[in-house]
Amino acid sequence: MDKKTFIRTAVLVVALINQVLVTTGLNPIPGSEEVWGEVISSAITIGAAVWAWFKNNYVTATGKKQKEVLDRNGLTK
Repeated sequence: MDKKTFIRTAVLVVALINQVLVTTGLNPIPGSEEVWGEVISSAITIGAAVWAWFKNNYVTATGKKQKEVLDRNGLTK
């Protein structure tokens, strides 16, 4: 896993943990309950999921081979 993939995955895991805790009635992020209610927590989780998994993560063996070919041919940013 490259650094960016790790960061996106970590943010998603934290957002999912937060979502579960808010859903069960706990408030892990400091602030008022009204501000960090289920709506905002859900929006953060959805945003993190979109950011994390709609990127080219290259986490499988096939994906890593694709990344190597792209890098070798100068086709990545």
